[in-house]
Amino acid sequence: MKLTPPTKNVYWIATVLAVLGLLGSFVSIPFVSAYYFWFVVVAFVLLWLGVSMKGF
Repeated sequence: MKLTPPTKNVYWIATVLAVLGLLGSFVSIPFVSAYYFWFVVVAFVLLWLGVSMKGF
């Protein structure tokens, strides 16, 4: 399998989701704190797709 760097948009979306998930685990943010684990999981999956699929 050939790996490629993710696009800038995917990278930044994943970064924002991961930061929100981490903040939501420590600070009470109305929607984010209830689903902080899933924010981090979605960020990881986005990065994984960005690396494994060309042009994603």
